[in-house]
Amino acid sequence: MQIIENKEFRAEIDEHGAQLTHLYNKKVGFDYIWNGKEWGKHAPVLFPAIGRSNKDEYVLNGQTYSMPQHGFVADEDFSVISHEPNILTLSLRANDRTKGMYPFDFELKITFTLLSTGLSLSFNVSNHSDNVIPFSLGSHPAFNVPINGVGNFDNYRVEFNGIKDPLNVYKIVKTPAPYRTGKEEPLTNSNGNLFELNYETFKPGLRIITDSGVQSVRLFSPLTSHQIQLDVDQFKNICLWTKEDKDCTFLCIEPFIGLPDVLGEPVDWMKKEGNLFLAANSSQVYQYEIHLS
Repeated sequence: MQIIENKEFRAEIDEHGAQLTHLYNKKVGFDYIWNGKEWGKHAPVLFPAIGRSNKDEYVLNGQTYSMPQHGFVADEDFSVISHEPNILTLSLRANDRTKGMYPFDFELKITFTLLSTGLSLSFNVSNHSDNVIPFSLGSHPAFNVPINGVGNFDNYRVEFNGIKDPLNVYKIVKTPAPYRTGKEEPLTNSNGNLFELNYETFKPGLRIITDSGVQSVRLFSPLTSHQIQLDVDQFKNICLWTKEDKDCTFLCIEPFIGLPDVLGEPVDWMKKEGNLFLAANSSQVYQYEIHLS
């Protein structure tokens, strides 16, 4: 476990999966990140897949490969590249296990930087292969709701800034697993760019916002001055999720670049909707910030 801190915040990051496990408000003394029993994760990194692939497989150059839900990096041990009091950089390079699922020589560096207002997460994807690589990238932080124990889950609101249309989501089928149906539907309990939290809306499963213009997402309640805002302009899709079968006190606000499959057969990743493509021997950085109060 690696620790970074400044005057305002303290973060703990597990090298296994490069997962943020705690993010403490030092002044008030509470944790923004979920650590409950009902869901055993905290803030997984999603690479090189988002969500489920049909039959947990995909196709590349005519060959079929296995791909677990959300990719494989959550099960990999990252190496510490640098560690300063408030900055940590971790790295994962392709290995024999990853190449069995994803036949590319890649490197994923993740830098966590504590700011006076919160936490910055930077994802540097490098392609050391001689061919273009397809991939998706996402982050899956689970935030405690209520924040600092103030109020209840349904006292909180989520505000989406940067959208022009009413909030729509991709319709999800849960059998045989969570896949998109290829259709859209309104986000229930929303008005304009504002969504009022309630458990019923999450019974169908994850809620992926269809509008790709979201600039920031703010979680707040009129009962408290504490709030969480994610600045996500580089990430095309935002997903909201909590457990469907239990009324849990957390909400995942997930920046995505990429999408789960539409239910059907394994998809050719060079043609997959939402995928990113990185040229041979090049790198690209994707960043978002979590602002806290």
